[in-house]
Amino acid sequence: MVYRIYSEKRPEFSEAAEGLAKDIREFLGIRTLEGVRIINRYDAEGVDEATFNACIETVFSEPQVDRTYTEAEFRAEICGNAAGAKVFAVEYLPGQFDQRADSAAQCISLVAQCERPAVRSAAVYMLSGSLTSEELNRIKAYIINPVDSREAALECCDTLAMRCDEPAQPPRVKLFDTPAKELIALYGLAMDEADAECLKVYFKTENREPTLTELRVIDTYWSDHCRHTTFNTHLTDVEFEDERVRREFENYLALRESIGDKKPVCLMDIACVAAKALKKSGELRNLDESDEINACTVKTEVDVGGKKEQWLLLFKNEQKDRKAVLRFVFIFGNFGFNGLTPLMLAQEKTESDSNEADWLLRHTASQIFH
Repeated sequence: MVYRIYSEKRPEFSEAAEGLAKDIREFLGIRTLEGVRIINRYDAEGVDEATFNACIETVFSEPQVDRTYTEAEFRAEICGNAAGAKVFAVEYLPGQFDQRADSAAQCISLVAQCERPAVRSAAVYMLSGSLTSEELNRIKAYIINPVDSREAALECCDTLAMRCDEPAQPPRVKLFDTPAKELIALYGLAMDEADAECLKVYFKTENREPTLTELRVIDTYWSDHCRHTTFNTHLTDVEFEDERVRREFENYLALRESIGDKKPVCLMDIACVAAKALKKSGELRNLDESDEINACTVKTEVDVGGKKEQWLLLFKNEQKDRKAVLRFVFIFGNFGFNGLTPLMLAQEKTESDSNEADWLLRHTASQIFH
């Protein structure tokens, strides 16, 4: 039997709902929205009713900050206080990891000392206001990421068991008979024509054409994000509109010459030259060198329960927007990795820094590697 419970933050703790309402009004421009409520829904199967009820205030909610509803109470809420509200639910796609549901299942197993039950979660959204169908669809498109989520049914299900049909064999791609440019357009590929021609050469040695799955996987791993084609593009004729940027580029060229850097001039080399210079000057004392070059690895001493242990701290630089960078710094700062902050926020230096390349080198070294 499937048991269901709903958990909602009390009004004084509903920051997530208030934040979403603000985004809808300001970002989507839907001013007719009056309010948003977000209610977490849990379905559990494989436990008895007594165990499920015992977990309502210990696993599925925090009584101090949450209100809970049974299915009957939730339906009454829709017809009562939330009458007229637009209601829809969002759940992860089958196969996607649901951390909320997985954590709940583990907790139930620990509390009841039983086999881990099946748990599924969804977020139920209640939108109040005079919303048109078009506005509601825009809000759904904003909330639901089709890559990992979908709109969920509001009705209760009979079982949480996944019923999946045997997948059909993926179709073969007519690689050899399709011109590279046409192939890219047909499947919306990220690879360029040279990549497509290279692909043809390879599969001719295999004496077969690739499946669509193989083509998609190769295209993903040959994308700019994975291969860093933009970052490794050789910079030969560079023009500058900003004098400050030109000066910094010249500082980079001088720095790479001083350390004997023979690699091609590219964005990747610009990103790495500071660490190379620190290493050559002997200031990169805690760097751990190995065959793994995907991220910077630093030797550090960590206090674990009063005992000093030697750890390796790994971090890497990704292409993220400013908000994501600040969130990254906040999270790692809370875990004690405050040495990352100067590196991530290096662009916050003032105009008065006369030698910015030196500032970055010295400030990063003093804060992270010392």
